[in-house]
Amino acid sequence: MKYSVTMVASALAISASGVIAEPLKIGVLATLEGTYTVLGEDGVRGLKTALTEAGYTAGGREIEIVIASTDTSPDSAVRAARKVVEQDGVDIVIGPLSGSEGIAIRDYAKTQPDITFLNGSSAAQETTYVTPAENFFRFNTDGAQWSVGLGDYIYNEKGYRSIATVGEDYSFIYTQVFGVVTEFCAAGGEVTERFWVPLGTKDFGSIIAALPDDVDAIYLGLGGGDAVNFLGQYQQAGGDAALIGGSLMVDGTVLNSTGNAKNALIGTPAAGPQADSWDNPRWKEYVVSYQNTFEPEDRFPSPSLLATAYYTATSAALTCIDEVGGDLGEGQEAFRSCLSSLELDSPTGMIHLDENRQAIAANFVSEVVENEDGTLSTKMVSMVENVNQQLGIDPEAFAQIGLPSRDTPACKASYE
Repeated sequence: MKYSVTMVASALAISASGVIAEPLKIGVLATLEGTYTVLGEDGVRGLKTALTEAGYTAGGREIEIVIASTDTSPDSAVRAARKVVEQDGVDIVIGPLSGSEGIAIRDYAKTQPDITFLNGSSAAQETTYVTPAENFFRFNTDGAQWSVGLGDYIYNEKGYRSIATVGEDYSFIYTQVFGVVTEFCAAGGEVTERFWVPLGTKDFGSIIAALPDDVDAIYLGLGGGDAVNFLGQYQQAGGDAALIGGSLMVDGTVLNSTGNAKNALIGTPAAGPQADSWDNPRWKEYVVSYQNTFEPEDRFPSPSLLATAYYTATSAALTCIDEVGGDLGEGQEAFRSCLSSLELDSPTGMIHLDENRQAIAANFVSEVVENEDGTLSTKMVSMVENVNQQLGIDPEAFAQIGLPSRDTPACKASYE
């Protein structure tokens, strides 16, 4: 396990009361090893963008960050969390990035009641929906929420009636497929087959050979190196089916990858927590801030959804540190009370939390387009406001669907 530490704030800060305050330490968990490394790197950029805007201070205290690397596995996330909490003595933790990591950190948070955890970008449903931790806050929506609007769009606008899915075999992609299946099948569509591959798959030959040719489109729940590898091999095999993108499949971490394989995504419909082309002043301001924080060669043209999630979590933390004047309170009660009631004006719209400290926010349906300069980005088609974790379904009926898995949900015409 490799860890890197960035120390900010060499001097003590003077609070509004004139009292010298110790720097406040934030531990950052980011996937900086393995197939999702490029995602973790941009997550850290998002966090640093928020800190740069704030001058690395909040509530009259300097902010010091300690970055610990993970590799998407739950064990690596817990080791990293223990390192920053039990060795480095951080006050707050921001992270992790990946779905199953988030479930593990939720459970670890329960053993550290005096530390507040803000999710980075991990988006498995169970993290906040099942046995949530009182000191774990998630200001990003989950993978099923990221799918809202897509099922209706591909059925009613694209005319797809049957699809197959390919996804990485872990909790986040289960959650993504959960959102697509519930909406597409309720609209009248059919999901004929679901294929699952391990994270870090290099050879997709057997999966590509098994893909059905009697469906209207194939949904791809892949990210990072897996997404790029699949696209390259699919093109080499002569694949030409219509594609549907999972949120990571059409994220900037894939659309800005090297090579031409990504061009297969042009025209691909998708959905997720942001759209590159959103014509909103707050979004545009954030994009410029991200661009100005890093040299062009050290960033993407536009922030990925991972950058935005880490930026949003950091912004929430800084807002509430300011709100409590740098004093988190006994057991960090004052800080957590602020987080629980916060209505955050984020780059992707207003965000507030439900009773499980889970984000309720907007979601964006988009299509991949080629820009004038030859780069790719996502163009917004529509936005769905105030998406909750039950996807607008009656809570009791939603609970009866079951937790996301390889086979859940079943493809049904109604979930009410």
